[in-house]
Amino acid sequence: MTSFTITNEKSPSLIPGYIGGTVTVLIWASWFLATRHSAATPLGSLDIGLIRYGIPALALAPVWLKTGLLPKGVPLHLLALMVAGAGAAFFLLTTLAIHSTPAASSGILLGGSMPLATALIGIVIFGERPDLTRKLGLAAIVGGVLILLLRSLSDASLPWTSFVLLPAGAVLWASYTHAFRRSGLTALQASALIAIWSFLIIGVLALIFGTSLAKASTADIGLQVLSQGVLSGLVAMLAYGTAVKTLGGTQAAAFTALTPVLATIGGSVFLGEPVGIAEVTAAVMTGIGVALSTGIAARRH
Repeated sequence: MTSFTITNEKSPSLIPGYIGGTVTVLIWASWFLATRHSAATPLGSLDIGLIRYGIPALALAPVWLKTGLLPKGVPLHLLALMVAGAGAAFFLLTTLAIHSTPAASSGILLGGSMPLATALIGIVIFGERPDLTRKLGLAAIVGGVLILLLRSLSDASLPWTSFVLLPAGAVLWASYTHAFRRSGLTALQASALIAIWSFLIIGVLALIFGTSLAKASTADIGLQVLSQGVLSGLVAMLAYGTAVKTLGGTQAAAFTALTPVLATIGGSVFLGEPVGIAEVTAAVMTGIGVALSTGIAARRH
């Protein structure tokens, strides 16, 4: 990579990354709400998955047809981690949990766990050494999740699966982030490959277990097409990939600090979900913790 020492030429190049991160977190917040809403419709996880990956697979067909389903130069284990981490496995796992978890809690357990999982993988596998700021951030994230855990245990409002499946989904997403950074693929290529492979996997499952698409209303399908297929499946994947490539995985992950807060507000405003002091405290604590844990507040040398 070519490096430049002129500061005013370096800053503008970061703008696409900041835009990508902002777009991603806004779409993620709406994704929690749309997925949560789908629990009240005939649409199941496989139905939504077909929409989520079918639309980008079709839109990006010229890309994956050019690269091939197994692009040369990309190790199979990295491709598998990408497809699992941001594709079919991640989607089916998290959708199952979100259907029984309020949007506010989902935002904390998944959105808050994503950077935590990314940091832990970096420490354990890649030998990264977090500074004091990052350690404080990780502690804040753990504290936010514990607040939610204690509240749920006191009134049994959340199923235990929420505390297993959503953090597991965060680990998958963290694995995708690390694999994508090392794959050499562009954001467009990665999005296309994840979409087509995930669509094929979910398509096979749909043939085996069937779908409920024919039972859903046009309005329900239209909402999922917009939220899942166009925004989450296509726009957010490209935006996040751009943020990672432009800013690096650490700074790109910092934008997820907004997800728990936005999901909490959205769940209350649009879905009428009750939000108490515990949810608000956990959301704010997790958001601050994510920003600190990613190192965005740390001094850079």
